[in-house]
Amino acid sequence: MNIFLRELRANLKSLLIWSLIVSFLIMMAVAKFSGFANDPEMVKMLDSMPPALLDALSMRAFNLTTLSGFYGVMFIYFSLMAAIAAAMWGSDIISKEERDKTVEFSLVLPVSRSRVVTAKALAALVNCIAFVLITWLVSLVGVRSYDPDQAFYTFLALEMQALFMIELIFLAIGLLLGCAMKQYKRAGSTAVAIILLTYFMSIVIVLQEKLDFLKYVTPFKYFDAGELFRTGKMEGTYLLLTAGIIVICVSLAYVIYNKRDLYI
Repeated sequence: MNIFLRELRANLKSLLIWSLIVSFLIMMAVAKFSGFANDPEMVKMLDSMPPALLDALSMRAFNLTTLSGFYGVMFIYFSLMAAIAAAMWGSDIISKEERDKTVEFSLVLPVSRSRVVTAKALAALVNCIAFVLITWLVSLVGVRSYDPDQAFYTFLALEMQALFMIELIFLAIGLLLGCAMKQYKRAGSTAVAIILLTYFMSIVIVLQEKLDFLKYVTPFKYFDAGELFRTGKMEGTYLLLTAGIIVICVSLAYVIYNKRDLYI
């Protein structure tokens, strides 16, 4: 419990910074939506943009004059921020002990390495939950002047659930990297590189139908905003893949961290 509380305090600043960033993004998006709200003429301006770019940004999958449509387009930006934050929390919360030369303190505590990883992972999980709840709350406050209908609230709730799933995936990946990489300084940058690679992969899939099979490799396609809006649910296959990635990454993190040498 002491390790868990210590990590919560240590990561509070990071959580506040990420929360401020996403809150600013939401407020900017809501302000920008005022130019599109119920104005078809604004949407016609998008016709001058390359179709491939519109498809890559999911801008042709939604009606940008509606609140639900505009938030559907914004979902990818929320996803990227949540993924990076979760991966950084997961990797840094483990590797920082070696980076800050405090790993010796952790080793002399009357707890196993597995309990240390569990406490740290739970602290990072709390941060992820807080990030989603803050994103959700700020969104609700930001759009209230537009009198959203029930359909918007339902779609927003589904988006936030998908956002949490994305966080869990990259939290698990970050945790594995933090536990496994001997060059601990590279754990965070490697996690971010994986996020960017899978994101650009999701764009390439849209542009090249022949590469559609890669959708099972990138988590950003598991929870595509356009599909969420169209079907109103998360697909079971992708939820199973999500669970599989999390279980495998977390299990490997425990196994590797218990066996490898730590740099004091």
